[in-house]
Amino acid sequence: MDITSATSSEKATLHLLCGKIASGKSTLSTKLGAAFRTVIINEDSWLAALYANEMQSVADYVQYSARLRNALTPHLVSLLKAGISVVLDFPANTRTNREWMMSIIKESGAANRLHFLNVPDEVCKSRLRARNAEDTHHFAASDKQFEIITSYFSEPSVDEGFDIIEYR
Repeated sequence: MDITSATSSEKATLHLLCGKIASGKSTLSTKLGAAFRTVIINEDSWLAALYANEMQSVADYVQYSARLRNALTPHLVSLLKAGISVVLDFPANTRTNREWMMSIIKESGAANRLHFLNVPDEVCKSRLRARNAEDTHHFAASDKQFEIITSYFSEPSVDEGFDIIEYR
């Protein structure tokens, strides 16, 4: 028996990450992505490769992120339908973003896990400052940008239809 037939009956899973900036989403995505037949699609990597020079503001991020979501949707559905699980390292931080993610789940028939990193703002800000100082991330955000972006954050709720796993 080959590995493909042994795992073909397993349903692909779309792993989603919800948490404020520097809450640990990308760190968790790396761990989740180590699973068999799982790929990571990281928004920051794609945005940096495609639009790094054009992204100067939160408004730019919103515009380019929407373009990226539109371009990747059919690919994500195809991967999931093919039995490949996906760790979607895009922030599932607003109801609108989660609605897009749910549309992928519905179209593909995949299972889902919404990993909610419930981390206090001060912990996130401390991690963000350290990350900025290390210059290891594609994008640096100031405390002010953290506050602006966090003002749009909404915790996921069970009525949205996700299998929510909360981390504190």
